[in-house]
Amino acid sequence: MIVADAVTKRFGHVTAVDHVHLRIEHGQAVALWGSNGAGKTTLIRCLLGIVRFGGAITVNGHDARRQGKQVRAVIGYVPQELAFHDDMRLGAAMSFFARLRAVPRNRAWELLDRVGLSHQERKRLRDLSGGMKQRLALAIALLSDPPIIVLDEPTSNLDATGRAEVVDTLKSLKHEQKTIVLASHRADEVTTLADRVLVMEQGRLIRDTSPDGLWPADAGVQTVRLHVADGAENGAAAILRDAGHVVNLNGNGLCVAVPRDRKAGPIRILACANVDVRDFEVLDDPADRPKPNSATGKECDR
Repeated sequence: MIVADAVTKRFGHVTAVDHVHLRIEHGQAVALWGSNGAGKTTLIRCLLGIVRFGGAITVNGHDARRQGKQVRAVIGYVPQELAFHDDMRLGAAMSFFARLRAVPRNRAWELLDRVGLSHQERKRLRDLSGGMKQRLALAIALLSDPPIIVLDEPTSNLDATGRAEVVDTLKSLKHEQKTIVLASHRADEVTTLADRVLVMEQGRLIRDTSPDGLWPADAGVQTVRLHVADGAENGAAAILRDAGHVVNLNGNGLCVAVPRDRKAGPIRILACANVDVRDFEVLDDPADRPKPNSATGKECDR
């Protein structure tokens, strides 16, 4: 169980996390949703006990500020940016982390098989695809069989096939009653994996709801990325939020979660407000997965 009480983190004059209160029960899957700079990654670092913060956090009864080592022992963490030694081979990397975690080597091989990386041990890490690296990071996070899995944008740099592989693994962990905390800007991932959605904006937790509470659409949800003139992003996002849309600003356009059968809605809203939409993209989601033998194209860079 995770309990946060008035958690605040400042960097100089900037408040990255602003008096956040939350409670996550055992076995829940919770998504952190918000634009870049909303405070999601900083809140995760507070939960891990790797940065100083105000307020209090307990994870399975351990104080994150005073017992950071014990907190991290019960959390499997998958960061957004992976740092591996490119010349190391996959099997050697897994063995290294198994020794660090003091777990048997056969546990490492079991996890490689679970994430679909068995028989890849001789590959150098520089030769792995983005999806394979992300699955390796997830296998490393699971080495000590932690009850809590924390992931920061685990599919942000993956193509549709890589995302599907990671999401399938997370679904199986959810069925095992692992507690999952997931920062994501993809509505399809949130609706597939999360029981709750914590919406963050400018460091504050502004809404605690369910995926259906954010996107009550029988047709399902898809993400549309809109490109407007430089300098107009914040104003366009505010217009869409006032109209009831959930918007992320991720540094490369406005990502808007919309019903699959009403993807043009945000464009019409901005047009009525005299905001010019210069381009748009419909991002891939699990419903658009290619068949195993079909060619796949990568999603646009984020």
